Amino acid sequence: MAPVAGSDTVSGWVVRRPGPIASGPLTGIRRPAPEPGPGDLLLSVEACGVCRTDLHLAEGDLPPHRPSTVPGHEIVGRVAAVGEAVTAFRTGDRAGGAWLRGTCGVCRYCRAGHENLCPESRYTGWDADGGFAETALVPADYAYPLPDGGDATLLAPLLCAGIIGYRALRRSALPAGGRLGIYGFGASAHLAAQVALAQGATVHVLTRSARARELALALGASSAGDAYDRPPEPLDSAILFAPVGDLVPVALEALDRSGTLAVAGIHLSDIPALHYQRHLFYERNLRSVTANTREDGRAFLATAARIGIRVTVSPYPLSRAPQALADLAADRVQGAAVLTPG
Repeated sequence: MAPVAGSDTVSGWVVRRPGPIASGPLTGIRRPAPEPGPGDLLLSVEACGVCRTDLHLAEGDLPPHRPSTVPGHEIVGRVAAVGEAVTAFRTGDRAGGAWLRGTCGVCRYCRAGHENLCPESRYTGWDADGGFAETALVPADYAYPLPDGGDATLLAPLLCAGIIGYRALRRSALPAGGRLGIYGFGASAHLAAQVALAQGATVHVLTRSARARELALALGASSAGDAYDRPPEPLDSAILFAPVGDLVPVALEALDRSGTLAVAGIHLSDIPALHYQRHLFYERNLRSVTANTREDGRAFLATAARIGIRVTVSPYPLSRAPQALADLAADRVQGAAVLTPG
């Protein structure tokens, strides 16, 4: 089934009617093969990671920006064709497409290096078709060059889970040699934990999944408990990866004085009332994380290569994309789910 240059049609999945996973929000399609615009890369998809954001889009937690969009924004592929204005990539190169796919470049946020906050920002799999398909169009200016060698399924999670985990780690203001709490331990968390450990941090993982706790300890975490447990020592920083608002006061209460909690998800259930003295006093900080910049992506990919990051994946053929989302929704995925055409 792998597409070749010149194929008339390609297959994939679209979110036709957002709703609970049991309602079948993904619909299989076959469409004419896309043609690259002047600044685009046409990628023949080798692998596409399955992100929790894809689940939020499929279930309607995030309102669709366009009808019948192909989800997926952790895309690894070979360049099958390039637009006439592209100079940084050539046919046959391996490249990656990620969540951020466009910004205005002129607003005050872009000019200040905060392109993740651009009001005109656009996103793969939300504003344009993504990688749950045999081919994908990616703007060359927002694509990442990737190494030719290696397993594409191990590269795919780096392109969102890794990048957003890296930004969340930066937003958590973890001091050198600090104590980090990680709430939820899926795709992003298991990569961010390794970056923190490489920086000399002590990492405590809090998650409801027994398998995830085993993985956390295998990767070098000092402790692994249930999501609502108290870590064994006060935390300098914490990251909430689980989209569970109930955990915000739990994590804040676990912080030491002047500690910081970064909330990494694009969607979060309602946060219960906070008690000022217990949760915020002593200059505890609560921060959100919004998308990423291209510099985040470049910095993380360089860091991942330098430290030899270990990526744990659960592979699925593209034909089983609905099952991958269902397993993600039910916390049955170990590490990151990844789709492969064929």
